Amino acid sequence: MLARQRLGEAGERLAAEHLRNLGYLIEQTNFRCRRGDIDLVCRRDGEVVMVEVKTRSGVSHGRAEEALGETKRRALVECATEYRRLTGWRGPIRHHAVAIHLEVLHDFFS
Repeated sequence: MLARQRLGEAGERLAAEHLRNLGYLIEQTNFRCRRGDIDLVCRRDGEVVMVEVKTRSGVSHGRAEEALGETKRRALVECATEYRRLTGWRGPIRHHAVAIHLEVLHDFFS
């Protein structure tokens, strides 16, 4: 497994734990469909919440939230449509993003 994949999986676990602490019920991780995948499918307050998690360990490839452009938004909406079709869900679906930034602060106390 590549370091990038391990970082992404660790970020998804951290995001899921944080969301649980905020009262979200994690129903599914890595929901896959023809157009892509949704990192976390949650429920809260009678709604389904699709969560995209972006984790970065530096800024060389941009900040985490910068990876959430129009192409990704369209893919997430299409995945949500497929989720509705496969599960029969008729209620509201919200889309959230969790951005995780990991940074080493070298010689911080020097």
